[in-house]
Order: sequence, then structure tokens, then C-alpha cells
Amino acid sequence: MDQRANHACPPQLPVVSGHGRFAALGPAFHTELHPTPIPAPHWVARSTGMARELGWPADWWQAPEALALFAGNRVAAGTRPLASVYAGHQFGHWAGQLGDGRAILLGEAVAPGGELLELQLKGSGLTPYSRMGDGRAVLRSSIREFLASEAMHALGIPTTRALCITGSDLPVQRETLETAAVVTRVAPSFIRFGHFEHFSHSDQHAELRQLADFVIDHFYPACREPAAGQPGNAYAALLAAVALRTASLMAGWQAVGFMHGVMNTDNMSILGLTIDYGPFQFMDGFDPGHICNHSDPTGRYAYNRQPPVAFWNLMALAQALMPLIGESDHALAALEPYKTAFPQALQARMAAKLGVAEPREQHHALAESLLGLMAREHTDYTLTWRRLTEHVAGAPADTFTELFVDRAAAGHWLLQYDELLAPVPQGQKLDLMQKSNPRFVLRNYMAEQAIAQAKLHDFSVLQDLLAVLERPFDEHPEHAAWAGLPPDWASSIHLSCSS
Repeated sequence: MDQRANHACPPQLPVVSGHGRFAALGPAFHTELHPTPIPAPHWVARSTGMARELGWPADWWQAPEALALFAGNRVAAGTRPLASVYAGHQFGHWAGQLGDGRAILLGEAVAPGGELLELQLKGSGLTPYSRMGDGRAVLRSSIREFLASEAMHALGIPTTRALCITGSDLPVQRETLETAAVVTRVAPSFIRFGHFEHFSHSDQHAELRQLADFVIDHFYPACREPAAGQPGNAYAALLAAVALRTASLMAGWQAVGFMHGVMNTDNMSILGLTIDYGPFQFMDGFDPGHICNHSDPTGRYAYNRQPPVAFWNLMALAQALMPLIGESDHALAALEPYKTAFPQALQARMAAKLGVAEPREQHHALAESLLGLMAREHTDYTLTWRRLTEHVAGAPADTFTELFVDRAAAGHWLLQYDELLAPVPQGQKLDLMQKSNPRFVLRNYMAEQAIAQAKLHDFSVLQDLLAVLERPFDEHPEHAAWAGLPPDWASSIHLSCSS
């Protein structure tokens, strides 16, 4: 019997199966429990793109049971919702046991291509892993995660996805009194580095092996037969594969000016996905040392520290896998490719932003030179690259140089650019740049505008913003203001771990 038959989703109602792959691991990995209902739930937002990838009809949300299911007020028949246990290093310090403190896995759905996708409610109430928390998410943070998930996906950066948000007038205390919301997240798996750390640090080596085998069998089967030059140990091969995915992810973040804000090991996906959007930020004025999280006074997770922190986190994962890998030399060898894979991936992405498909050292130097100019003046990151794209499309040089105080230096750089890339056909350059330099990113002030209206139960700005972010490389002339410089008040937005 095909296991996936148990995951079928009737077109009238998006039912998921709780008898999924992660649930089958057993009680050492999770606790079964139901979400805690919220009073009088209402729809806040839905991603038609995510629903389409699940194979659900456009009107799936109109099914009578849908709102209750995704608010956590109803449990579909036959499902066994659960919260998983994990641990982690937070801001470089061992935090011990953590877990899904406000997230509950509903189960799995089958995408049209056969891929199994987990659906998880975030903000669905207390779990055994809530510690001092209340198990809830607020409307503000739910909107930010929903928009960021779909925006990153549209930018081509691996990420968990968001299907919908449900809201309620249930009061939730944070720095101020806010209202509750539940965001439905979607991913092939929500397993983190911290899952491995939990079983390793608690000397549950049988469970550690079970988890590693689970991840290899379902997501990294090639690790059973490593390629030439790769570690022969399947668990070392797993570490190497995760390191490569993480290197690619970091290159994607850096290239679009994205800062995660809380790169703890429990916020690192074993699949190389962006996960757990909190005090994230897309760069406004370019500052390599920018700290987007006001809960991070030392700047551990500043923009320019993200790649080395990712490697630190991989070292923590390697330590957790040592009972399975055995030899420290094997673990170190598995991590070594990160040191070359990340810069290569980043250079390729930055070259694409210049319009170069086959980068050479001089292209890398040209990109670094521009970043240096931008850093000195805190020139807007997204707008600079988009204006360069417009210049290649035929706009006058002033379109680019007017972004800089030192226009002479910017003009000199532009002359170097035009000379170096003169041999590349304009159409080829422009096509690559228009796919690499978004016109729109989710700036903090844009999210704040959507949140402010949503608090008044007006979700029109949220819907408009989602539509723009789903196609970030398009012009969207009706929303041209979002493609310009942020307003002055944007610099006063403060984000913390509660964001």
C-alpha cells in the first residue's frame, strides 16, 4: 500500500494526516497534544501561491472547517498533532532543552509532485516546551513571518513557507498588550541543528542515530553512497551535505542584504532553509556591521558575521554528531568545503547582480569596490543595485550616481563597470540583472504599515504587499513608493527577539 495514500487532501477541505514521517519516530522525539483554541478567529491573510503548490483549490479557505482547523480550534479526524523537543546554543551559550514552545505540527500534506510537506501552527498555545512563555504568537510577528517567508521564496532563497494567518482579539502581553494570531508554516521538515544537539548532549545515542538515519533516508539519501573525495561515513557525509546547503543559504542572505537576527543553533534548519523569522531585516542603508536585533548588543549576529556564525553553528552540529561520526578528522573534513563553497556561491550571486554569468577575479574586485563605496555612505542596498540595472537598460548615469554623496567616486566606478562589462551583450546582462536585483524587498517600514492597518482589521495593505513581494523583480508601478528610499522614520524601528 502506498504510504502517501494516507495523506490525500480532499479538495473541499485541506485535511492533513497526523500519521506522518516525524510522528513515526516515537515519543522520545515529541509530545502529542492538541492546539489551544482562540476565541472568535478570523482570516488575516492567505498565500494563494503556497496553496497552489499544495495542490489545493483557490477557494480552499472557504470550507466551513478550514478557519477552525488553521486557528487551532479544531483537530481533523485521524490526526495526531505534536510538538517536538530539541535543544540549542543561544547567542553562543548552551541553553539546554528547548523545543516547540508555541508550535504544533498538524501533520503532512502531499504536493501534486508527490513531495510530502509538513504543516505547522505557530502560536497555537502552550506545549511542554514553552518554558516561561505563553505559547502564543501576536499579530505583529505573525504578519512579519508570513510576508518574509513568501518574499524570500520569491527571491529564490530557501525558506520555510507560510500558508495563512488567522487572528483573534485574544489579548497577549508582550512589551505592550497585543492580540493573538496563528501562522501556518509549511516545509518538508522543521528539523533543526538543535534536534541533534538535544539527543547528543543527553547521551541518547540510539535516538541520535535514529534521527540521523531518518534525515538521511528522507532528505539526503546520497549520503549512503558518498561521492569520490567525500567522507565514507554516512553521518560525516550528512554533515558535509548540510554544510554545503548552509553555505548556499548564507550566500543568498548576503546577496540580498538579509539579516536573520537570531542565528541560534535551534534556528538553523537541517535542510538549509531560512527558518524562524524574528527580528529579521532587509538592509536599508548598507552597513556591513549592522545589527538588526536590539537583543544582540554585542553584534554576534550582525550582517557581516552571519557567514562565520553559520560555520560556528555547523561546528556545534558536528560536535553533536560525533557519537556517530567517531573520528574528529572526518568531521573536520566534512566541514572544510564550507570555507570555499560559501565565497564561491556569494561571488556567483554578486557577479549575477553585475550582469556576469561567468565571474572572474576582476568582477569580484568590481563588486567589492562598489560595496566599499556603499558602506562609506550607507547607500541604500536594494536601490543601488536596481539603479545599476536601470542604467544597463538605458537610464542615464545620474540615475545611479545621484544615490551617492560622492558622485565623482560613483561616476568613476560606473565608468569602470561600463568598460569591464562592455564585451557582455546588453540583453544578456540585463536579463541576468533583472532576475538578481529585486525592485522590492520587505523593508521593516513596509511591514509596519501592513501591521498598523491589520490591527484595525483592515488587511488591504497586507494583501497589496504580499502581491508585490510575490513578484519582487517586476515593476508594479501602482506601488512605486515601496521601491524608493525608506521614510526617515524607518530608522527608528527597533526589533528584538519578541519581534
